[in-house]
Amino acid sequence: MNIVKIILSVVYFIICFILVILTLKQDKGDEGLSSTITGAGSDNFYEQNKGKTREGRMQKWTIILGIVFVILTIALGTIYVM
Repeated sequence: MNIVKIILSVVYFIICFILVILTLKQDKGDEGLSSTITGAGSDNFYEQNKGKTREGRMQKWTIILGIVFVILTIALGTIYVM
């Protein structure tokens, strides 16, 4: 069981590091009220194909790694309690 703790802790550290880097590299993406006035809403070509861009992929990986982070947090918490 001790080897499992070490392996999960190393994977947890790597995911934390990658998650922080991905979060810091992303743009804010909030245009505010000016996008409403100028008409830069979600009905243009870029917004419809946003998942295929670099920012869309980074956002998708941030969500996936966030979910894995939560699962590993729960797993490590239950392992260390035992």
